[in-house]
Amino acid sequence: MPKYLSKSEADTARIAAEICSGIGPGSLVLFTGGLGAGKTAFVRGALKAYGNPSHVSSPTFALVNDYGGSPHLYHFDLYRITDLDDLYSTGFFDYLGPDSILFVEWSERIQDFADAFGGVRIITVDIARTDDPDGREITVKGGEFGC
Repeated sequence: MPKYLSKSEADTARIAAEICSGIGPGSLVLFTGGLGAGKTAFVRGALKAYGNPSHVSSPTFALVNDYGGSPHLYHFDLYRITDLDDLYSTGFFDYLGPDSILFVEWSERIQDFADAFGGVRIITVDIARTDDPDGREITVKGGEFGC
């Protein structure tokens, strides 16, 4: 299971670009990590890796940001999701596809529903704070990483 140490937000974005170079369409990238851990910073770096110039912001109020591109990139915030019906009501399953990558913040809210995702490649990215206020430990497992 690959682990990375980030010392800044820019470092997190650089690490994301490195990690995402191995993540292809048809993938679901599930984030775990507390408020302010760096999940959105990670998505910023991921979009750069895919050559997508979109402005990245947390989809907290919109639930999903559609960044387009090829592959088609979506960014979900599932903080307010409490059950499978809530997840269905977001249209989440309509976004899953062979030409898209979904980045999902607060994936802890949907762990119990993983069986509903079918044959999608799932990559889990845990971002944890370190003793350094700007430091983060990023742990990646699943998907094409063979972890």
